[in-house]
Amino acid sequence: MTLHEGLRVTLAADLALTGPVVSEGEAVGGFLALGAGTAGTVERVDEHRPQSSEDVREYERLKSLLDSFGHQMPPESRKQLEEKVGALEPAWTAFQEQRPRVTVRVRFDNGFVLDGVREELFTST
Repeated sequence: MTLHEGLRVTLAADLALTGPVVSEGEAVGGFLALGAGTAGTVERVDEHRPQSSEDVREYERLKSLLDSFGHQMPPESRKQLEEKVGALEPAWTAFQEQRPRVTVRVRFDNGFVLDGVREELFTST
């Protein structure tokens, strides 16, 4: 599901948040639960793209070199470059299969706000 700003959503499952609840610098509680079906509105959507590793960047660099100048290289140099590209290909393939992670900020009808929560926790209404 793709969420967007202004979309009405509900929690798909019960959500329990633990940790200190602070008021005026003093801890006053430690548990908050929101039930499945709690409705709210998406205020912001953030897409987090996967970070490329050093192997992925090296694959991109060597593949570009091979594609651009491989036909001009001596056969043995080209073969070595093809082997290096081939060795790095699994890292490239794994990187390409990663999906961007989407988090949202939702303001619930009861006034609570959840920020930085994965979109999978919500269904559209």
